[in-house]
Amino acid sequence: MTLAELRRIVGRWITAPLSVILAKSGLKPNILTWCALAISLIAAATIATNHVLIGGFLVLLSGLFDILDGALARLTNQSTRFGALLDSTFDRISDAVILLGILVLYLQSGGAVEILLVFLALVFALLTSYVRARAEGIGISCPGGLFTRTERVIILALGLLFSPLYKYSLFIALLLLVVFGLVTVVQRLVYVWRQTKAQ
Repeated sequence: MTLAELRRIVGRWITAPLSVILAKSGLKPNILTWCALAISLIAAATIATNHVLIGGFLVLLSGLFDILDGALARLTNQSTRFGALLDSTFDRISDAVILLGILVLYLQSGGAVEILLVFLALVFALLTSYVRARAEGIGISCPGGLFTRTERVIILALGLLFSPLYKYSLFIALLLLVVFGLVTVVQRLVYVWRQTKAQ
């Protein structure tokens, strides 16, 4: 079983029962997309004001809404190209604002290394999505790679949630985002290079 298949199985296991309930409620998938963004904005403000435990829960909640919108769209046959674009755009905004909240938090404590990690984590988060989008733009379907947004959200949320118990947990989470983000970007570039070479 590949990592991508495992993600799909776990994703369906989490979203299937909730999607059925949401479908009966009549909610539109784009509403969930907007909710995910709104929760991310609140999470960023919460983290910036040093309420990291609450921020961690909100990051997880935002991530849940983010996977539910696509699951609901597929279940109710409401998938659209604009909906996919909106979801992807809001994901990038959510990544940026949450990391901005962490940046503000570290600016108050004066951690230069941590600030650099926040910057690099944002760069690789954007690059991971950019490489996939550009690959699809030239007609190559680019697989998930080692570290997709799902893994980034989970690792970052865990770093925030455990921060009150272990002060270096957020630092470790950011370090993981940077290292595995770099690995994922390289993975995708190599994959696309091989595909173009074969063509």
